[in-house]
Amino acid sequence: MFELALDPMTWGLLCLVALAAGFIDAVAGGGGMLTVPALLTAGLPPHLTLGTNKLAASFGSITASVTYYKKQLFNPRFWAASVLATAIGSILGTLLVDKLSTDFLNKLLPIIIIIVACYSLFGKLSPTEAHTLPVKSNVLKIKQWLQGLSLGFFDGLAGPGAGTFWTASNSLLYKMSLLLNCGLARSMNFVSNFISLITFVALGHVNFILGVTMGMFLMLGAWIGAHSAIKFGSKLIKPLFNTIVIILAAKLIVEAYLS
Repeated sequence: MFELALDPMTWGLLCLVALAAGFIDAVAGGGGMLTVPALLTAGLPPHLTLGTNKLAASFGSITASVTYYKKQLFNPRFWAASVLATAIGSILGTLLVDKLSTDFLNKLLPIIIIIVACYSLFGKLSPTEAHTLPVKSNVLKIKQWLQGLSLGFFDGLAGPGAGTFWTASNSLLYKMSLLLNCGLARSMNFVSNFISLITFVALGHVNFILGVTMGMFLMLGAWIGAHSAIKFGSKLIKPLFNTIVIILAAKLIVEAYLS
């Protein structure tokens, strides 16, 4: 059984990272690209890192998703197929990651984060400002199921950057405003986080004290981020999204290949 022993300064730094990650996640996704490397650097094993990050991330994602829902920027009934598909994919991904070795995950996670960062840097965000949902059709349901299963699976398997993939893929699949895009991305992020968290708890890969502590700071950051995104719209989201991706990608490339 892994015993967590962190000094107060490291614990405080992890909480500050969580605050920044909550803000980033609520605005553009990708907060996990901060918290997962931070937890790994603090000395947590990969499985415990992923499980504890899921607990912390659930605090932030529920805060952001509730905020978007209250502002009528997320319609649970319209996106019901996405919710179900994401939940199923998340369970499957989490069960798979439990079977992977620690050494393999140590090598895999930085690569995944770098790929996600580069992908989201060159992806286009929603060009329209119209707050209208896509037209209901069989094709829409197929898109929802394929997107939900694949991104839910990815979030359960790895996690970092899942919100970024939601934001980017929404722009490709659905013609809707950036705020509706963010509302869907943050809400689906909560679904996959929470379902994956339940699975990680059952597998014994969660440090509850650290996860709850970081989660409270993530919640505060998510509340600030969601309200900032709603107030300032794409003028805030687009430059912040691209800036964050550039910084994180550069940082992770240096740590993974040059240090």
